[in-house]
Amino acid sequence: MELFPVIVAVVATTGAIALVVKGWDVRVVLLAAALLIAAAAEVAAQSAVGMPAAAVARVVRQFLATFSNERFVVPICTAMGFAYVLKHTGCDQHLVWLLINPLRRVRGLLIPGVVVVGFCVNIPLISQTSTAVSLGAVVVPLLRAAGYSMPTIGACLLLGASVGGELLNPGAPELLTVFNKTNVPTTVQATQYLPGLVFTQLATATLILWLMSRWWERTAAAPEALPQADAPAATSATVDHPRVNLWKAIVPLVPITLLFATALPAPYQLWDVPDEWVIPRLANGERDPAYNSRLIGLAMLLGVVVAAAVSLDKARDCVKEFFAGAGYGFANVVSLIVVANCFGEAIRIAGLAELLGTWIEQTPPLMQPLAAFIPLSFAAVSGSGMASTQSLYGFFYAPAVALGLDPVAVGAMVSLGSAAGRTMSPVAAVTLMCATLTGTNPFTLAQRVAIPLLGGITLVVLLRVMGWL
Repeated sequence: MELFPVIVAVVATTGAIALVVKGWDVRVVLLAAALLIAAAAEVAAQSAVGMPAAAVARVVRQFLATFSNERFVVPICTAMGFAYVLKHTGCDQHLVWLLINPLRRVRGLLIPGVVVVGFCVNIPLISQTSTAVSLGAVVVPLLRAAGYSMPTIGACLLLGASVGGELLNPGAPELLTVFNKTNVPTTVQATQYLPGLVFTQLATATLILWLMSRWWERTAAAPEALPQADAPAATSATVDHPRVNLWKAIVPLVPITLLFATALPAPYQLWDVPDEWVIPRLANGERDPAYNSRLIGLAMLLGVVVAAAVSLDKARDCVKEFFAGAGYGFANVVSLIVVANCFGEAIRIAGLAELLGTWIEQTPPLMQPLAAFIPLSFAAVSGSGMASTQSLYGFFYAPAVALGLDPVAVGAMVSLGSAAGRTMSPVAAVTLMCATLTGTNPFTLAQRVAIPLLGGITLVVLLRVMGWL
């Protein structure tokens, strides 16, 4: 193996991390790093046998292939379009109020309750930022009126919106990444592989945050105890809310209910969506692999129709909002997948992935800790759990297969670690949104959720190593 491209890859990755920390856009940084690494590999190929030729061309091909890959584009864009329709019709707010109302009379349970509600809302919404906005409009004034300081409120909001609820939604980008490698349907991942990991992380992180919040509130400085009038104007006016409309409250659950109902084992399956509604069968009579991703898109479209049906006064703009959300999803999520794929391809060309695989194969006990903490570190720096999963899962896939481990289970660990890293990142979009909603410093919020998240992911790794998860 040529050392030159490996050295360039290490330097480029280090430089990329430094630039992201300085505030550079993660997409331009990762794409530039990928092209630099590929160029170094191409130079090395001129004088070495066994080095891949046309490395830069391979990165470009990867860009184009991912840019047009319906396995990512259809589920993600339709899911974000559905989230925009929920916001437009107010269905997300009705779901939040339905979940939060029982907590209003039990002050002692507000902290864990808000985290759990945020987690539940994030499952159908997928987007952490959208979850934070929907939740913040209700819980910020609620917790403020209960006497909690803004940093504590922001930490609860951040943890709930981003701890990993979206990983239980078959449309989550992280699950699509694993599906792209393993062809294991995302519904199977969301029902069989992730619940144990996600709920352990949620319970542990919530408990630690709850205990820490008691100390934060006792030691809160006087300037943090802002009067209610100083709360952000966008949220202070939403303390009182009209009666919850149950029809609107259940709309966010329509797509995920459809997906889970079709994923049940044959004797219990509620219904099977005919192929002609999704994609024709292959010539040999088998179901096209694209059926899974298109079914997610169909479920989201059905959700849009139901949202419009229960919100007739806003129905005429639902299609416009859907496409606005789809555009947002392509610009802010699919674009990250594209450049992350390019970066991963460049790392593979340079040989770093092979080195990591060899290291893991020689020391199998490192598989689970590395699968959790390497993506966690990358996501904490880049601010994107999706980019971390997309860039790094391929590094663990081959070693997992070589060691006889289930690559889907390893992918679940990579996804969970990425979600934890994103949540503790001061540059993540959800962190910045929570800081804006609560008028706090994003670094303060990231610091407050770091210990709960690290505690949770450490427990998950230990339980997985012992074979209990």
